[in-house]
Amino acid sequence: MPKLGLAAGLVVLAVVLVVVILLSLAIGNKYVPLPDVIGALFNPGDTYADTVVASRIPRTLLGLLAGASLAVAGAVMQGITRNPLADPGLFGVNAGAAAAIVTASAFFGAGSAATTVWVALPGALIAVVVVYLLGSVTGSATPVRLVLAGVVVGAVLAAYIQAITLSFPKVFDSYRFWVIGSLAGRDPHLIVDVLPFVLVGLALALGLAGSLNALALGDETASALGAHVGRTRILGAIATTLLCAAATAAVGPIAFVGLAVPHIVRSVTGSDHRWLLPYCLLAGPALLLLADILGRVIASPAELMVGIITAFVGAPILIVAVRRMKVRA
Repeated sequence: MPKLGLAAGLVVLAVVLVVVILLSLAIGNKYVPLPDVIGALFNPGDTYADTVVASRIPRTLLGLLAGASLAVAGAVMQGITRNPLADPGLFGVNAGAAAAIVTASAFFGAGSAATTVWVALPGALIAVVVVYLLGSVTGSATPVRLVLAGVVVGAVLAAYIQAITLSFPKVFDSYRFWVIGSLAGRDPHLIVDVLPFVLVGLALALGLAGSLNALALGDETASALGAHVGRTRILGAIATTLLCAAATAAVGPIAFVGLAVPHIVRSVTGSDHRWLLPYCLLAGPALLLLADILGRVIASPAELMVGIITAFVGAPILIVAVRRMKVRA
């Protein structure tokens, strides 16, 4: 697609995201008309509609941050591993964050929302470091070695998490709700806690767009073009870790957003990361908020957790992606 068309598409996607944000603020147990939502945002008062909209703003902001983080992290992960089926959890980020949370809850009694972020982030970072060390123990950290190391670390941590949650019933009670992934019932202070990590991660990811394009041509070609392959992978892993760990700590491990959104966007932008990443930045939160809205509508007056909805949406996209890979092969 020509650059002018891609730029126009980006503007359209931004408008779509604004509409989805307004719908997220309007739809729930009590529907608020869109004019009242706009009035509550730009001229807030003490009316019932203003109170309802204000209560939904933190949830919507968390959806924006988590959706953008997971989608961009997925695109970067697929770029540095050259694996179209990679997702942000491939380096053990989700498993590392979850393992740290259940450990802190079981042995140190840290279960509040305020401490979740500061516990999950180090756990995710340690998991990524272990994966990278295992992937480079016999030479350079190639995509295949990193993927295999990530699978091994993820499996070990998953077994550890199961052992802890089964041994401590109270930990299991809190963990089973967190692990599904949800935007509801989160502490609004989490927005302030995770925002710096999200901003740094996004800045790193967007700055790697050119290097990821070179990396897609292969390590030797990328080096010949002047790209620093090792540095690109390390910075990409850091960006992915910051984004995914922040999102996971705030709303729980939400599946398929990091896998599905880059595939959806790539059908429009192609493989050029200079367009792919900005599109993911807007499409990720739009998809996550739409899934959250759908969860509220389907089970009204109750609601389905957003992690369940994204799994149902992402599974067909995964099947389509695998079929396309077979056709290309």
